[in-house]
Amino acid sequence: MRPIAVSLGDPAGIGPEITGKAWDERKRHDLAPFFAVGDPNALAAVWNGPVKRIESPDEARPVFDSALPLLTVDNGERTRPGHPTAESARCALDSLETAVGLARSGAARAVVTGPVSKNQLYEIGFSHAGQTEFVAERCGVSRENAAMMLAGPSLKVVPITTHIPLRDVPGIVSVELIVTKARAAARGMVRNFGIEKPRLAFAGLNPHAGEFGALGREEIDVMEPALAQLREEGFDVQGPLAADTMFHAAAREKYDVALCLYHDQALIPLKTLHFDEGVNLTLGLPIVRTSPDHGTAFEIAGQNKANPGATIAAIGLAAFCAEQRIRYEGSIAA
Repeated sequence: MRPIAVSLGDPAGIGPEITGKAWDERKRHDLAPFFAVGDPNALAAVWNGPVKRIESPDEARPVFDSALPLLTVDNGERTRPGHPTAESARCALDSLETAVGLARSGAARAVVTGPVSKNQLYEIGFSHAGQTEFVAERCGVSRENAAMMLAGPSLKVVPITTHIPLRDVPGIVSVELIVTKARAAARGMVRNFGIEKPRLAFAGLNPHAGEFGALGREEIDVMEPALAQLREEGFDVQGPLAADTMFHAAAREKYDVALCLYHDQALIPLKTLHFDEGVNLTLGLPIVRTSPDHGTAFEIAGQNKANPGATIAAIGLAAFCAEQRIRYEGSIAA
């Protein structure tokens, strides 16, 4: 089985540390073989475990039990933990592009992307809203046909809009956008999780899901037509639901994935329930891509305080989804 590529993210952040710590925990969590992609100096500065430099992914599996395999990406300077620079941002972007390219070529069976600083990336000309959009473009998938899922042990959410101002959400959400993201979410649940008939729950935009128009008409004018179209296409959908009552334990048992209209509506419940084990999974891609659902945490980089739980979960989910895709493709071929 091919190994998983793990980009280290910004070398000044906690990505190198949590990747090294994930390798330390490989046996306890039964992690599939993986290799790091990034700056060796950044890894050495925050983790004293064994590292074996490799030239290609084929070399990773034989050494994985005794050392963390590392495919080197030149940083151009020796970055200090907690001190991001333009060069550290370029290294993060180069590492990301290399890891994605290896997954696209089939040399890696999945890619796990480490945390990056978008502010630092923007300063070097990065023009995407985030890594999700960058990976989608590199895979030849439009941002409309890709969807960001945040997954934890008891909750999976898909924000229909992501990194935009809250005031812009009502004008951007449309019947077409809701339907497109719902299709991507449903296909993703089938391909990546083996759920043949996923149950999709939709959060309303307004308090109490608009209260029959008294608190807003987006649910009536936009969401209900979109959900009616999805039902006609055979999808199992619920909503629009009041967002304040759809995330408690009993409510979560009634659906497989929640679709929310804006970023925080989706991420607040996910991070409340699964802050240290939440995983970002991009749906709609020809490759499996996951990421720990947290940032670079520059303020604690180099202090041995970073929790590797989300990275461990991201590696585990990447391996699981890759296996599910093999089964799904096999069933289609049969």
